[in-house]
Amino acid sequence: MPTLITSLSGWGRYPVQSCELERPERYADLRPDADSVIARGQGRSYGDAALNENGRVLLTERVNRLLEFDAEKGILRAEAGATLAEILDVIAPKGWFLPVTPGTKFVSLGGCVAADVHGKNHHHEGSFGDHVLGIDLILADGSRVTCTPDDNAELFWATVGGMGLTGIIGEVTFKLIPIQSAHMMVRHHAADNLEQLFQHLQNPAIDDRYTVAWMDSLATGKKLGRGIAMCGHHAAAEELPVDIGHAFSTRQKRSRSVPFDLPGWALNPVSIGAFNSFYYQLEEKKQQPFLTGYDPYFYPLDAVGHWNRLYGKRGFVQYQCVVSEPSAFDGIKALLQELSGSRRPSFLAVLKRFGAQGRGLLSFPMAGYTLALDLPIRDDGLFVLLDKLDEIVLQHGGRVYLAKDARLSADSFRAMYPRYAEWLRIKNAVDPQNRFSSSLSRRLGIGGNAT
Repeated sequence: MPTLITSLSGWGRYPVQSCELERPERYADLRPDADSVIARGQGRSYGDAALNENGRVLLTERVNRLLEFDAEKGILRAEAGATLAEILDVIAPKGWFLPVTPGTKFVSLGGCVAADVHGKNHHHEGSFGDHVLGIDLILADGSRVTCTPDDNAELFWATVGGMGLTGIIGEVTFKLIPIQSAHMMVRHHAADNLEQLFQHLQNPAIDDRYTVAWMDSLATGKKLGRGIAMCGHHAAAEELPVDIGHAFSTRQKRSRSVPFDLPGWALNPVSIGAFNSFYYQLEEKKQQPFLTGYDPYFYPLDAVGHWNRLYGKRGFVQYQCVVSEPSAFDGIKALLQELSGSRRPSFLAVLKRFGAQGRGLLSFPMAGYTLALDLPIRDDGLFVLLDKLDEIVLQHGGRVYLAKDARLSADSFRAMYPRYAEWLRIKNAVDPQNRFSSSLSRRLGIGGNAT
């Protein structure tokens, strides 16, 4: 197959690296025909997880067929290049929904498995891997193997959350959840500070199937951590107004696109502070339950094409971490204090509650709270700040999300992921030459003879 050498980045547009691209047209063409190769779906991981500097990147976007859909049992088998958007177009009108979804539907199914993505319902229903029934995996020697939670289970749980480093994910079979409409019933709960926000997230009286909190990242003092807890569930038939029309059709907002890179100074403490104040005042008024489509609730940023251009040519880092349950409040508070003290604005700050740790050996979630921040790259001082945030995360028994990472150190990775040695044993057994590698894996010393 023809290849092309080009500059490539993740969604954060940092780093930018020279990679050799190969785009198979069919499932049969998926094979590791290079000494160093990593699969890439839609390129929506933020850092260097789907980059392979001076190596090969296998683009799976055209290997995207939906192969089998059992509309009675809610089981779907599809090629790994299929996007969640393509899947939703088929399943939602038939009364089914994704068991877990990240904050964008423009990601590949294989990427959801490789990163073991989580959503707003993790505290109730775990991460994506918990709903996967089977994976067809292409190994380093070209052989193909089917893994399930029962058969080849070790390889299955090394692949779920394994960042594509055990093999090429070719097909995925997973379980869907039933819905009675394509609408969401949502209620907002305003919090004046971080303590109130934690109380909302821990309150069973207002908790819902899906819960997430937006935070004002620039709030300080008594307002530190102020935000809005957004709780919702798939609207039942009896919750829909009589004039709703078809329960499974929603009016989609017309997508707009950012046509060019904003100048680096556009996102600053003043502009983001003004936006945060406006947004808080707007959303705190939604004190009564309201109906909305699933797109605005799950995928608000998908309505804006190329929104990563908002951060300018230098790009941005999305820093997402989780701190463990026993000291979660203190850990999140320390992170916010360090961030607000730095006067480095985060256009987006999201807090979610996690449930039990997943079974994937390198999966990110653990019992606790996860904080996600979008931080524009203005100067090298940002990376000094992120190192400080890493120290706080480690002090509180947490870890950084590899699918969002662009600069974590190898030592911090090993401290954050205690099951790495177990994962490495399985990796070396199926890929002894370490053919599946990425810029992320080499930066963190993952795979090969690294211990």
